[in-house]
Amino acid sequence: MSHELYRVIRLLEREGIHYRLDRHRDDSILITATLVGERIEIDVFEDGHVEYSRFRGNEDVEDEIPILEILLREQGRE
Repeated sequence: MSHELYRVIRLLEREGIHYRLDRHRDDSILITATLVGERIEIDVFEDGHVEYSRFRGNEDVEDEIPILEILLREQGRE
């Protein structure tokens, strides 16, 4: 029997969706999938269960560096 991690990866590859694998926790692998206007973070846990979060946006391109600096400073304080 195949682990759920491989099932999710095969699905992403079959659909031609770009993804990245990361490891931030001892008990899971994080798959970040990139879609148009959306990013999905999929956690596949050692025991096989899956959790995911969706992040949607308009993908506007910004070019004002002072606004970027403010955003990054604000995130650094949290």
